[in-house]
Amino acid sequence: MNNNDIFKKLRVALQLRDDQIVEILELVDFRMSKGEIGNIFRNQDHADFMECGDQVLRNFLNGLVIHLRGTKENPKNAMDVIRQNQEVVKKNISEKAKTEFKPNTEFKPKPKTDFKKKPFNPKDKKPATKIQVVEKVQYKNGKNKK
Repeated sequence: MNNNDIFKKLRVALQLRDDQIVEILELVDFRMSKGEIGNIFRNQDHADFMECGDQVLRNFLNGLVIHLRGTKENPKNAMDVIRQNQEVVKKNISEKAKTEFKPNTEFKPKPKTDFKKKPFNPKDKKPATKIQVVEKVQYKNGKNKK
């Protein structure tokens, strides 16, 4: 297991987004862009994959301690921070679900007709007329008929 795997597992377990990771890294004065963080989370086969170095993981873990526990002057309860983050994630998911399935066009009902449909009866079905594609041809291959 390498640093990238550890970083990915922490991100999933704590339900962190890239912008939150940037904020956590800034708590320890370590600057990294969202694009660089996205490259760390890519597959190793991808062209933009970036190896997560020890320095990046160390600074993230130190920032995570400050993010969850707070400082000595301003302590926090870690579980409160995690619950608050989970509520934000659930709210974002529910907002996305509401906006994704919104119809783009207005619903226009079809005009009603006055006739009633008859129930289906297979005996009422008319047989299809058979169209003869090839004419009947008599072949004369030299044999006499008796």
